[in-house]
Amino acid sequence: MDRPLRLISQQTIVSSPIDALARTLEGLLVVASQPLSLEQLAEAAEEEPERIETALGLLAERYREGRSGIVLERAAGGYAFRAAREAAEACARLFERPVERGLSQAALETLAIVAYTGPVSRPEIARIRGVAADSTVASLVERGLIAEAGRESGPGGAVRYRVTPLFERVFGLDSLAELPRLDDLAEDREAIRERLLEVASARAS
Repeated sequence: MDRPLRLISQQTIVSSPIDALARTLEGLLVVASQPLSLEQLAEAAEEEPERIETALGLLAERYREGRSGIVLERAAGGYAFRAAREAAEACARLFERPVERGLSQAALETLAIVAYTGPVSRPEIARIRGVAADSTVASLVERGLIAEAGRESGPGGAVRYRVTPLFERVFGLDSLAELPRLDDLAEDREAIRERLLEVASARAS
C-alpha cells in the first residue's frame, strides 16, 4: 500500500505547474547576486509575468519571517532572499563585515548625501559635510553600499558616486523614490548636514 501512495504523492507534486515554477524561481533567486525584477524572472523562466507573480506569492508564504531562516523580500526594484531577523547577527559574525551595523555617523551622513544628490563627487560631499570625505567614501565603496558612476566633465574630472542596489536592500527600500522627502529644506550647510544625518540614522535603526 505504501508504494502506490508514494507514487500518487509524487505525481501530485509534479503535476502542479505553479509549484514547479516556484521551485524554478527559488533556484534563480538563490544563484542571483542581486535582486531580480519580475521581467528578468519571466524571461529566465520563459513564463508570463502573471504566473511569475503567482509563484512568487507561494515563495513569499514559504519564506517569511518566523517560518524560515531566509525571507523573500521585494527590494531594489526586484525580488531577493535575505536572512531572517533572528539569523542576522549570526550571518554578520560569519562574514565579519556587517554592512548594516557599525556604520559611523560620518558614513551614514555620506550615504544620505549620495542617496539624495548622487551621482556626486567626493569634493561635493566634502563641501556639504564640511570635512574631507576620502576615507569615508572608500569605506562605503569597500562595503558595496556606493559605487563609481562616471566622472565630472572636464579635464581631471572627479569620480562621481551613486548608491547601489545593496544600499536599497540594507535600508529596506524598493527604490530611491521611497526615501523621505526633503521639502523646504534650508540651503544652510549645517541644516542640510543635520537633516541628512537624521534621515540616515532613522533608516539604519
